[in-house]
Amino acid sequence: MADLRVLLVLSLTLHTCFEVHGHKTSGNVGVCYGLIGDNLPSPKDVVSLYKQYNIQKMRIFEPYPQVLEALRGSNIELTLGVRNNDIPILASDEGAANSWFMSNVHPYMNDIHISHITVGNEVIPGEFSESILPAMQNLQNVLNSNNLGTRATTVVHSAVLGTSFPPSAATFSDSSRPFISGIIQFLSSQNSPLLVNLYPYFPYAADPENIRLDYAQFRAHEPLINDGDLSYSNLLDAMLDAFFSAMEKEGVSDVNIVISETGWPHDGNSNFTTPGLAATYNRNFIHHVHNFGGTPKRPDALLQGFIFAMFDEDLKDPGVEQKWGLFSPNMKPNYNIFS
Repeated sequence: MADLRVLLVLSLTLHTCFEVHGHKTSGNVGVCYGLIGDNLPSPKDVVSLYKQYNIQKMRIFEPYPQVLEALRGSNIELTLGVRNNDIPILASDEGAANSWFMSNVHPYMNDIHISHITVGNEVIPGEFSESILPAMQNLQNVLNSNNLGTRATTVVHSAVLGTSFPPSAATFSDSSRPFISGIIQFLSSQNSPLLVNLYPYFPYAADPENIRLDYAQFRAHEPLINDGDLSYSNLLDAMLDAFFSAMEKEGVSDVNIVISETGWPHDGNSNFTTPGLAATYNRNFIHHVHNFGGTPKRPDALLQGFIFAMFDEDLKDPGVEQKWGLFSPNMKPNYNIFS
C-alpha cells in the first residue's frame, strides 16, 4: 500500500461573483479547453458555450489559431500555453521568443485579454527542465517591451515535491529543485504566480481505505489532519499548503498559486467515478474558492483556478483520461453544476 503521507498530496479570475443559470459561482474559476478529440465542436461554438454558461476564463494548452480567432472580442480571459517542444526554441534567445510572440500573441493582443502565458505543462522534472527559466525570461522581456501586462509562468504538478506530508514539511524533490528554485525566484521578481495542477481524485482513488471521500470532496465537517497549529478538512488545501511550504524553504514566500487544473472524472473507474461525484467535487471547489479563499497557511491568499475540462476527449487513453468533461462533445452537460 502506498504511503498515505505521499498520497495526500500526489495526485479561477475576476474578483467578483457571476450568476450561472441561477447558481452563484466564483469568477475566480475558469475551465480548461482541451482538444484531444476527433468529435469536438468548432471553436466558434465552444466560445459561444463558454458565454452561454458565463464562464469567463479559459485555459488552452497551445496557441491553436482557430481558437484564438474565435476568442476575438469575446471578453473571455485567456491563459495561453506554449507547447513543451517549443520551450528550447524560446530559451535560445530573445529573438526566438519575439518570433513566437509575433506569430501567436501579437495578432490578437488588441482583441483578447491574455493574462498568463504558460511555458510548458508538467515539464519538471524532464528533458526540457533547464530551458524553462530562460524561456520565461526571454518571453517576459518581449511581453514587457510590448507594454503588455501578461505574465510568463509555467505549470507544474505534484511530482516536483519530494517530501509532501505534513504540508509544513514539504520540500521540492532533488530532481526538481535545481530548476524550480530559480523559477520561483523569477516569479517573485515579476509578481507572477506559479501554476500547479492539483487533483485530489488521484490520491483518493489510489488509497480509498485511508483517504476519506469527504476529505477529498470538501465534505468533511471537521478537521481530519492536524499540522502544528494548522488543521485541514479538505485535501486540496493541504496540497496547496505543501507547495507554499516548499517555496518558503527556497526563500520565496510571496508567490501565489493558480490551480491550473483540478476536477473529478465522471466515468471510467468503477465506483470512484460517477457523474454525482464529479458534480459534487466541482460544485464544492467553486463554493470553496468563492466562500473561503486562502488556505490554513495562507488565509489571505487569492484562490483561483481552472476546472479540467470543458469536454470529454476521445483520443486520450481509454478509461478515466477520456471522462473529465463538464460537457459531452454534443455540448450537452454530463452533469449539472450550473443550478
